[in-house]
Amino acid sequence: METINIICVDDQQEVLDSVMRDLRPLTPLIRLEEASGVEDCLSLMDQIDSDGDLVGIVISDQVMPEANGTELLAKVASDRRFAKTRKILLTGQATHADTINAINDGHIDNYIEKPWQQEKLLAIVKKLLTLYVLDAGLDHTEYMSVLDQPTLFAKLR
Repeated sequence: METINIICVDDQQEVLDSVMRDLRPLTPLIRLEEASGVEDCLSLMDQIDSDGDLVGIVISDQVMPEANGTELLAKVASDRRFAKTRKILLTGQATHADTINAINDGHIDNYIEKPWQQEKLLAIVKKLLTLYVLDAGLDHTEYMSVLDQPTLFAKLR
């Protein structure tokens, strides 16, 4: 069974801690990783790929010191190794233009505004994880307990 990683990117440790805590129900089958910025995330993705593992989802803040979330997600979208990776912009400070750029350039799959609700974040992540597993051609039966069942059954029909 392949190891699927979810990478959470934010320059504020307390935000990373909250996201990681909220996604903890996925950890029996999914590895949660954190990155403090764009370069940290890209380096982590390279390492995960070289280890033969998978990056299922990148969840990124928009406003960070070295580069913004839109730039990160655009780099992820343009890297063929991560063509199926789902992308979420999780931010409270994105402008209207930032959001448009994230959609057009970063090809984000979802936008979540801070502060978020744990149940909503987990539901969105499960849905995107389900789509990733199916699009990547993985054996979904191995991940059943962390997948969104309505999305799974709708796609399998």
